[in-house]
Amino acid sequence: MNQPLAYVHPGAKIAKNVVIEPFTTIHNNVVIGDGTWIGSNVTIMEGARIGKNCNIFPGAVISAVPQDLKFGGEESLAVIGDNVTIRECVTINRGTIASGQTKIGNNCLIMATAHIAHDCHIGDNAIIVNGVALAGHVIVGNFAIIGGLAAIHQFIQIGDHAMISGGSLVRKDVPPYTKAAKEPLSYVGINSVGLRRRGFTSEKIREIQDIYRILYQKNYNTSQAVGIIEAEMSASPERDEILDFIRNSSRGIMKGYSGT
Repeated sequence: MNQPLAYVHPGAKIAKNVVIEPFTTIHNNVVIGDGTWIGSNVTIMEGARIGKNCNIFPGAVISAVPQDLKFGGEESLAVIGDNVTIRECVTINRGTIASGQTKIGNNCLIMATAHIAHDCHIGDNAIIVNGVALAGHVIVGNFAIIGGLAAIHQFIQIGDHAMISGGSLVRKDVPPYTKAAKEPLSYVGINSVGLRRRGFTSEKIREIQDIYRILYQKNYNTSQAVGIIEAEMSASPERDEILDFIRNSSRGIMKGYSGT
């Protein structure tokens, strides 16, 4: 990483085979793993923990202090897993005392100009498309996809394998395996194409569809639907994941599309 036009603080811990392009600044208390490439004009601030084989494109700012007036300067982290691609001008803030860290899992793609605020936790294999804005404390599940320019309210949860349409305003939790679109954000089906690509069988996809038909298409309220799903659908990891997500939702889940 012999790059005389970059600044690396002596207290940063950089693996020997990291590539750092010109005009990048790396602050103290930063750790960067093997095989990572850091483009020009990147700023990596205190508390960054970046894994192996990541690619960080020009203009990104990683681990800046939270845009939270309650932040008191406490030590916290921005933890990024292995094989993560962070495109141009992405901003990722470090955590606050609430959780201590902002965390991004392995194999994620964060596209250009996306913003990930303090204390967000993003699972593995997630895709955050251009211009998406995540407010603080958002949880994004494994394999979730958030379309371009979507805005996610603070404390929202997005389940595993969920897919959110571009330009959406996400004010309610989005359950696992679903597609979300329209305004206000609504259930528009399950993410069957994504599930097939990830090896879900036709039988398993039909099971998930049947669960969401009860929840969204049978004119039950949420509590009634949960009781019926639990009573009538055989226990399975997918069924239990959906039920647990609904029961643990603090903001409530999105509604079904009314067509009006």
